[in-house]
Amino acid sequence: MRQYLIAGLGGVLAGALVTTQLAGPLLAQETEGNGSVYQQLELFGNVFERIRSDYVEAPEDKALIEAAINGMLTSLDPHSSFLSSDAYEDMQTQTRGSFGGLGIEVSQEEGMVKVVSPIDETPAAEAGVQSGDFITHVNGESLLGLTLDEAVEMMRGPVGSEITITILREGETEPFDLTMARDTIKLTVVRSRVEGHAVVLRVSTFNDETYDTLKAELDKAVEEAGGIDKVTGFVLDLRNNPGGLLNQAISVSDAFLDAGEIVSTRGRQPEESERWNAERGDLAQGKPMVVLINGGSASASEIVTGALQDHRRAIVVGEKSFGKGSVQTVMPVTSDSAIRLTTARYYTPSGRSIQALGIQPDILVAQPAPAPEAEEEKSRTESSFSRSEADLRGALGNDVSDEMREQMETEAAEVEATAALREEDYQLAYAVDILKGLAAVAFQADQVPAAETPAVTGEGAVEGANAGDQG
Repeated sequence: MRQYLIAGLGGVLAGALVTTQLAGPLLAQETEGNGSVYQQLELFGNVFERIRSDYVEAPEDKALIEAAINGMLTSLDPHSSFLSSDAYEDMQTQTRGSFGGLGIEVSQEEGMVKVVSPIDETPAAEAGVQSGDFITHVNGESLLGLTLDEAVEMMRGPVGSEITITILREGETEPFDLTMARDTIKLTVVRSRVEGHAVVLRVSTFNDETYDTLKAELDKAVEEAGGIDKVTGFVLDLRNNPGGLLNQAISVSDAFLDAGEIVSTRGRQPEESERWNAERGDLAQGKPMVVLINGGSASASEIVTGALQDHRRAIVVGEKSFGKGSVQTVMPVTSDSAIRLTTARYYTPSGRSIQALGIQPDILVAQPAPAPEAEEEKSRTESSFSRSEADLRGALGNDVSDEMREQMETEAAEVEATAALREEDYQLAYAVDILKGLAAVAFQADQVPAAETPAVTGEGAVEGANAGDQG
């Protein structure tokens, strides 16, 4: 005990000595630092006054100051910005689920406007805008040199009015134009469908309605499929989901996890770090899951993907995600304006920061480009000439029962439906096939006699599952 006390006292004494010796230089540095800040603020004031007095036209003071604030924020990173009264109101409207425009989430990269993702069933999506596109012009006017807010403002306009945007796309040798009509964007945050025996949940954004709508759509789809026992698994489609509210990402992750960490955030100060854990309860009731992602899956959708991937709760299929691993906090600064400031990075349960790296899928599956019409026609012609035993003259018949024949026809129809889906959406069809394969493997495992199963105790199985969760 005495050794600990001495070590403590020694530390205090050494600290006091260093403080005494360095107090003068430190105070001088602090004074010098404050002086430098005051000098820069004085410089700003001088420039501001020079602009007001000498600019060719009388500028508006408020616009100048807001532009200066926005410039200060946007110099930090692409996601920090000043929200004027109009922009602040627009942001609040978007998180509630409806707004006007083209239906694209954009960011700025090296001064150019880049599409993060088009929103489902909007003018941009229907016109063919893709994640990763660069928008260079709006109605023939260049966006180069504009702030992101200024570029977005140029894309806004009366509902029904036409707009032409010029697109620069990787793989295309020349820029090209897309023309569309502006519309009121009403977000359908979650849509469900049943493919074969798989439930597909398409989540397009994370706003105030996402979790509640997800739960309602999941329940509806399970009922349509004939109950949870008939469901082979769930596909959570997060492709082109640009993100949204952190609390909704946490709720959606928690919906499919029984325990464990979902996400953590780490800010500038240690006390600003936060961690969220899952509570018991799995809406999918332990059924297999596949998460679909692509380059338009960003932020909140990456939080969900990372949590389900790290806990081995889902197989992630598709293409690498966008890689936005930072958290923005909206801070009101007046009654009608605010700043959006990057305040933390977020980390997946295994401690990964995916900032600028993205999440790699477990199975890389690219969405193929649509086949030319000539190739489609050739494929249909070749398939029409395929032959089987049943086509041969004099082939033996089959005395299979009507019940068995009906089951075989049903299974064949499901296979054909998946094949048709592959033409429409290859990645989704791949996910459905994975769930079908997992269900078949589970069925076969159930049929193996107990004596033939590997000698693994219940305790060993639980330990293995826990080890995987910690992965």
